[in-house]
Amino acid sequence: MEAIKGHAAPEQQWRAAALGWCIEWLQAYFLVADDIMDASETRRGQVCWYKVEDIGMNAINDGTDPDKIRPFPPGRAAGARILLEMHIYSILRRHFREDPLYVPLMELFHEVTLQTAVGQLLDLTTADPDKARDRMRPEPAPSAQVDFSRFCMATYTNIVVYKTAFYTFYLPIACAMLLSGYRDPALFAKAREICVLMGEYFQVQDDYLDCYGDPAKIGKVGTDIRDNKCSWLINTCLAVATPAQKKDLEANYARNDARCEAKVRQIFSECGVKEAFHEYEEATAAQLRALIAEVQGMPPTIFSTLLSRIYKRQK
Repeated sequence: MEAIKGHAAPEQQWRAAALGWCIEWLQAYFLVADDIMDASETRRGQVCWYKVEDIGMNAINDGTDPDKIRPFPPGRAAGARILLEMHIYSILRRHFREDPLYVPLMELFHEVTLQTAVGQLLDLTTADPDKARDRMRPEPAPSAQVDFSRFCMATYTNIVVYKTAFYTFYLPIACAMLLSGYRDPALFAKAREICVLMGEYFQVQDDYLDCYGDPAKIGKVGTDIRDNKCSWLINTCLAVATPAQKKDLEANYARNDARCEAKVRQIFSECGVKEAFHEYEEATAAQLRALIAEVQGMPPTIFSTLLSRIYKRQK
């Protein structure tokens, strides 16, 4: 908010902090759910919440049994999926109920939650719908049925825009704009345009780091190849792969086997996926800088600061 409005009074700082917590609860809510659906093992260097002993699928609505309520382990999500989301509306009601911003903020959070849920659904339905369930079984999981006809860059773009861009980038900026008194629909439209592209760029980086990042830095072990994800890497690879390479990808993608994963990485290398990512990164950063330069009616520094924080990130 200060990047838009400058120094804020203590009351405004408190309200901004309350909205910041709402965004953090929303992100935690989505991450707990995402880890369950992807059958992930770690998140930010910690065991996923549903993987904690005695938690399991209670993570969907933890704490419903009063006899099981206890302090949450340090560094882990405080609570779980449904309870996490409910904190958002409790905070909004407590701090904004008498404010004219209450309804616009409620509508904003509901809209972004719906958009993100749609993105999550698109993500899941491009992969094997039974993959997460099968990976949580104690016996070896059957291989997914690879169907690359469900993959394309347009589908991928829809996934990342809805799953990532709105709640990660547009939501905090829109909250700051509302709190700072901005109401011009044209300004919100420009903010949305920039945030959508920035969110897409951020998710492409995530896909790259899932495959090539250091788990010690990114805080998780990448699973996109094994999980049959419609990622930027596989779509970029498929666009240039030879028929023989596509056949090898079909035989090795989405297999819960280290040798198969290594073969996919080898084909990525042969197809120049790393190089394509670095070209994409430079082109997208230039496009974002041009869009930010077009901002009028509010300080553009909030966008340029965000871009500087994610450009060439390693985690």
